[in-house]
Amino acid sequence: MGVTVLLKEKNELRLRIIGESHTALQVLREQLNNHKDVDYANYFPGHPELDDPEFYIRTTSKAGVEKVLTAIISGMADEFDNASL
Repeated sequence: MGVTVLLKEKNELRLRIIGESHTALQVLREQLNNHKDVDYANYFPGHPELDDPEFYIRTTSKAGVEKVLTAIISGMADEFDNASL
């Protein structure tokens, strides 16, 4: 999965996610919107055959959007590492 940063500010981040499906982006969006420091998170799929999806995150915390995003992704990775069948 490739990621291109389109906008980067203290409390806002817009990313283009290359080669990712709605499933993974939906899980990330849900986790972000459930975080206490996230004001808004959503992804925009664009045209299915022409555009890669873009993800937008806005935080309310003084910690900044990168710190919140890193914490969420680390927590999700830990959940999948501990999963068993």
